[in-house]
Amino acid sequence: MSCKPIRHQPPQDRPDTPQTHARDLQPGEHPHADAEMMRVLKTRPVSVASDPSSGAITFWRHDPLHDIVGPMADHVIMAFPEGPARFERRSGKEFVTGTARGGTVTVIPAGSSSRWDIYQPLNVVQLYLPQSTLVRVAAEAGTTAPGDLVERTAHPDPVTSRLLLSAADALEGSAALDSLFRHQLTDLLATRLLSSYAGSPPKSRPVIGGLSPRILARAIERLRSDADADISLSALASDAALSRFHFCRAFKESTGLSPHAWLRQHRLEQAMKMLRDTDDSILLIAAALGYSSQTAFAAAFRKLTGETPSDWRRRMR
Repeated sequence: MSCKPIRHQPPQDRPDTPQTHARDLQPGEHPHADAEMMRVLKTRPVSVASDPSSGAITFWRHDPLHDIVGPMADHVIMAFPEGPARFERRSGKEFVTGTARGGTVTVIPAGSSSRWDIYQPLNVVQLYLPQSTLVRVAAEAGTTAPGDLVERTAHPDPVTSRLLLSAADALEGSAALDSLFRHQLTDLLATRLLSSYAGSPPKSRPVIGGLSPRILARAIERLRSDADADISLSALASDAALSRFHFCRAFKESTGLSPHAWLRQHRLEQAMKMLRDTDDSILLIAAALGYSSQTAFAAAFRKLTGETPSDWRRRMR
């Protein structure tokens, strides 16, 4: 599986650098996961996509590691696009040896610490999940407060692994699409963790009838709005007076698509109309639809249609 770079603000320009955390930490306070990982891995992530309300997804390429990973403020969930890579983990009297490979995940609960020995270079996608996100998702799903996450090392879990690795392939270079996808993915991963690693399986509640026509129309109007509008999952759910969890389920019940998939389809239809009915350049169309570059737009268009925008335009004229 390929790991395309996730769109990101360069780590050196982000406020959450290790130096910032080290300066601001109070006694007994743990650093955030991005700062501790940067310290331990002695490099910067290839790509970062973060959101204060949900957490962060990072993609790393790092050298062999022999160090102690200290307690962190966030839960860390890892999936591996490649492998195998042999490792050892020591925590107190516990000693675990294994192999990181595709289809496995590693869970490091917030506040835990252990020594890691990884004997070869490794590519890894990591999710940094605040406890507050787990608590919110548990409340929205109608469960009791989540217990402590169970530490797992190279644990076979192809479902969670595939969900997390999809972040590297599915983010498309459009800020609106990327943000909406990331919110949905993080909530879905949090639900999965509650079910499999915290002893708090979310209750399945049937959705009857989806959103009302008025609420659905308002959500679609927001999704269709210009690039300056707030089309985050939180804003959409707030408009509907629903939690993010229940809004996603009701929206899909009403439309057959998740909010992210609906917006992606809408942007594709806009792109096709502009390619067919105007002489605007591919670059102008990409910018008008909110993509960061012509390359990002072309890749997203080809993924959905099997053709480049230029080839599609020539065929339709």
